[in-house]
Amino acid sequence: MHLQGKHALVTGGGTGIGLAIARDLAKAGAQVTITGRRADVLQDVAGNGLHALQMDVSDEASVVDGVASAVAARGPIQICVANAGIAEGRALHKSTLEEWRFMMGINIDGTFLTIRECLKSMVTTDWGRVIAVSSIAGLRGLKGAPCYGASKHAMNGLIKCLSADYADKPFTFNSLCPAYVDTDIVTDNTQKIMKRTGLSEAEARQLMVGVNPHGRLITPEEVAEAAMFICGPNSDSYRGQMLQVSGGEL
Repeated sequence: MHLQGKHALVTGGGTGIGLAIARDLAKAGAQVTITGRRADVLQDVAGNGLHALQMDVSDEASVVDGVASAVAARGPIQICVANAGIAEGRALHKSTLEEWRFMMGINIDGTFLTIRECLKSMVTTDWGRVIAVSSIAGLRGLKGAPCYGASKHAMNGLIKCLSADYADKPFTFNSLCPAYVDTDIVTDNTQKIMKRTGLSEAEARQLMVGVNPHGRLITPEEVAEAAMFICGPNSDSYRGQMLQVSGGEL
């Protein structure tokens, strides 16, 4: 219960990686505000230290008001997990400006807004952890998904800069960079690949599974374990890192 008395906020906390992280934080004693656009999804998993808050990370007013209400209810946010995001692949010459802006609006604008608002209360405390859930695509080129890859590179760049800005403060900034994880995103992308290519479900899914060198999808709980390490004892010197949870993909 080393996080007893801490308030954490996890965006996209109703499903997948976000929910796995939120549950582990709560088990360690934190009160966890989980946010997302779908109130019913959040309410279904709320309880046992998880508190639902409907919030759209691509809407500045929603983030400002949402984070403020969470702070008013449970105190300063000392663990900020910017997890909400989307993943879609499309060739650049087939991508519209609207699609580009939608991707950036959620993945990078949403990360910026979430961290900015959480920092306003975090900096009044003596300890804090900021974690951005990025991707292996934020470290290398990802074939077929240039817009997505660019958004994740931007996320990692933001984390590195913030780590430099707060290097002499008791707040750390790190990214988690998983490869393909067994979440709804993989399920949705499987259907899109099938529609686009005519492949079977098994063949479409294998295109993603096959990217992970250990031959399977990563579990959300494996990513959550990395987040808990960053929030654990003796983690203060881990700053500005891009922790890969990638099954051996380099």
